[in-house]
Amino acid sequence: MALIIGLDIGGTTTKIVGFEEGNLFGFVRVVASDAFTSASGGLGKFLNVTGKRLQDVEKIHATGVGASQLSEDLFDCPTQIMPEFDCVGLGGLYLSGLDRAIVVSMGTGTSIVAARGRQVAHVIGSGVGGGTLQGLAERMLNVHGFETIAFMADQGDLSMVDLTVGDITSAEIPGLTADATASNFGKLKDLAQPQDLAAGIVNLVFQSIGTASVLAARLQNLNRVVITGNLSQIALGKRVLDGFSKLYSLDFIIPERAEFATAVGASIIASVNN
Repeated sequence: MALIIGLDIGGTTTKIVGFEEGNLFGFVRVVASDAFTSASGGLGKFLNVTGKRLQDVEKIHATGVGASQLSEDLFDCPTQIMPEFDCVGLGGLYLSGLDRAIVVSMGTGTSIVAARGRQVAHVIGSGVGGGTLQGLAERMLNVHGFETIAFMADQGDLSMVDLTVGDITSAEIPGLTADATASNFGKLKDLAQPQDLAAGIVNLVFQSIGTASVLAARLQNLNRVVITGNLSQIALGKRVLDGFSKLYSLDFIIPERAEFATAVGASIIASVNN
């Protein structure tokens, strides 16, 4: 089987994977200012990292918001634009080993699809995502990098920022725990530290995405949610989604290489659909 390259050209980052003889490999990412530079640079980096040659590549499958800006084949290699939602769903199922699930792609914004085998349907999207996280952190903390935001958030205290159910009532509310969030940033204290604010931002973003995911799962009668995209690697975000799993009796799953799921879907889409 010849080498197929999957490119997920996002708003800020491009992810690249290779699919050959049933195996995924490479897993490269690049950041560049425009889609063509990101895609061509990413392909070059992939070839350099893996030791492959351009003539080894049979075709390139590109997806993501920047894919539409590719007006021609990359380096004269046949390049085809793949439907992003299909790639999100197929990639999420492939990496998780599931045959059906809600698949959530957390990029600059967030897309949520219902994937059942080869059938993928877009359920809903949200403007809340990585762009929200970075924008709020830059304005409130003068910090922009994901790694820095994630590190700060892990040191923060949400009780300095968020209002919980236990803060406003001592009565038991069926289906809710005392530490459930009643209002994001609803108890912001004067002495809140930057780390606390970072935790509040991460909690806000992940709870918004988690809530939409739960509603999508219930609408589609599915009980597993696969989380993909760059944000899936934030430790506090993972804990927030663990809380959603317990609260709503749903399985939130973050597979290995989750940040590459859409690129994986692009690379395997032909073999899955045949």
